[in-house]
Amino acid sequence: QVRLVESGGGSVQSGGSLTLTCVVFGYGYSRYCMGWFHQAPGKEREGVAFIGSTGTTSYVDSVKGRFTISRDNTKNTLYLQMNSLKPEDTAMYYCAARMCDRTRFEYWGQGTQVTVSS
Repeated sequence: QVRLVESGGGSVQSGGSLTLTCVVFGYGYSRYCMGWFHQAPGKEREGVAFIGSTGTTSYVDSVKGRFTISRDNTKNTLYLQMNSLKPEDTAMYYCAARMCDRTRFEYWGQGTQVTVSS
C-alpha cells in the first residue's frame, strides 16, 4: 500500500514563493514516476510538473521558469518549489505516483491548498 501526504500549502501574495512537500509511505519510491497536479474551483485537474525515476523533469508551459520539481529518494520525498506566484496559480495541489512503465497515476495524496492574492 502506498500513501502520499502533501504539506506546505498556504496563502501568499502575488510574487511570493512556496515549497510543497509530498512524503511517500510504502516501498519502491525510487522506482516511481512522480507528478504534481492542481485543480482550481470549477476547472479540471491539470498536470503541473513531472519527474521520472532518473530525475528527468517536465513542466506545463504556464509554470516553466517559475516552478521546480525535485525528489529526494533517501527521504521518499517529492518537492515543488514555486516562485513568482500568480493569482492564477491558486488551486488545490496534489502529488501523485505511478510505476514508470504505466501511463496512469495510481496513487494520490489528499491535496494542499495554495492561495495567491493580488
